[in-house]
Amino acid sequence: MDHGTVGSAQSGRLLVEVRQEGSSAVVTPAGELDHHTADLLREPLEDCLDKGLSRLVVDCSRLEFCDSTGLNVLLGARLKAESAGGGVHLAGMLPVVARVFEITGADAVFTVHETVEAALAGDAG
Repeated sequence: MDHGTVGSAQSGRLLVEVRQEGSSAVVTPAGELDHHTADLLREPLEDCLDKGLSRLVVDCSRLEFCDSTGLNVLLGARLKAESAGGGVHLAGMLPVVARVFEITGADAVFTVHETVEAALAGDAG
């Protein structure tokens, strides 16, 4: 498997790292995902899709906050990934972020995994 880092982007409140794991891209946002930082996640997700990596695993274990703008970035990436034959898999959500997905019902449209390893293996739960 290729474990190389594809890229990263950072603002004062959000760092996004991207690496390729086989045919999947693992995108790790760390910090606060909101109106001011959403493009830092949107751009790497779109870059991965443009490069033909349609199976995106978003490692949420370091994501401390997500508002509706951040949620919309993930929903948009999900639609694009699914139209390309892939999908967006969320892994390791902290309770504060999981709650946003529960309240909005977005947890019903994403495949959520306990760990990145489970997401890469394709195991739900």
